[in-house]
Amino acid sequence: MHRPLLIQMLLRSATATLWMFAGWIGLNSSLHGDVWAGMQVSKSALTVEYCEFNHTDRFFHQPMNTYSNLAYFFLGILVLQIAVSDYKTAGKQPKNRMQAFPLLSALTGLCFIYLSVGSAFFHASLTYIGQRVDMNGTYGLTLTLVSIGLYHVLHKINFSESAKQIWLVALVVLIVLFFKISLLIPSGILLPTLILSLLLLTGIHYFQFRKERFGWVAIASFILIVVAIKIRTLDVQKFGCNPHSLVQGHAIWHLLTGLSSFCSYAFFRFTRSDS
Repeated sequence: MHRPLLIQMLLRSATATLWMFAGWIGLNSSLHGDVWAGMQVSKSALTVEYCEFNHTDRFFHQPMNTYSNLAYFFLGILVLQIAVSDYKTAGKQPKNRMQAFPLLSALTGLCFIYLSVGSAFFHASLTYIGQRVDMNGTYGLTLTLVSIGLYHVLHKINFSESAKQIWLVALVVLIVLFFKISLLIPSGILLPTLILSLLLLTGIHYFQFRKERFGWVAIASFILIVVAIKIRTLDVQKFGCNPHSLVQGHAIWHLLTGLSSFCSYAFFRFTRSDS
């Protein structure tokens, strides 16, 4: 992808994110915490899972943990633009496997945005339903990335356009089903299993096409998720906790996991022939 086009995409993503940020500020200023009254409180709120102080009088109970979800929104808009660009150039230039499946990129972008809204909903309300939507957004994005990895590992299979559509519909159905599946399997088992599956598929594909892939992107994704998990753990343990600080460990978790997920996507989407 040419640098000027990428810069334009980054600027559009930044502009859209600023507008969303302004909208969220408006909501937090005009509405109050009683909006969430009557909704079942999450276990996370009852156990005070995260360091940030719970401002029950405000619309955003945990403002920094809420606003930080705009990182997912920014990346989602960026990936959607890449999907649109790939769709517009269909048939005009040689394509790698990911470029030839713009709908999968589009779903990835939508999953980033879904996670942004879902996680913001949870940290703003600290409700049970908010927590369920947040986790479903997390599973949705991770499942999509695992699907991208599997799609590339099966590179010898030439999927028709109808097969790609079936793949996409099946993936969406699976994400919806995870609302129920996530209640049957603890997140401490389910999410690490999906992350390890993604890492395994990434490693396999790198050795399949080592000369075409940027290995450092995959390594960056791994390092970011490891650091993110460590920071989240320290935040839950209240290590160095300042509940009123503008810098919150869980907010950093949002940023790092977003970047890690984007690196995973970028590993499959961009090849050395693009540069």
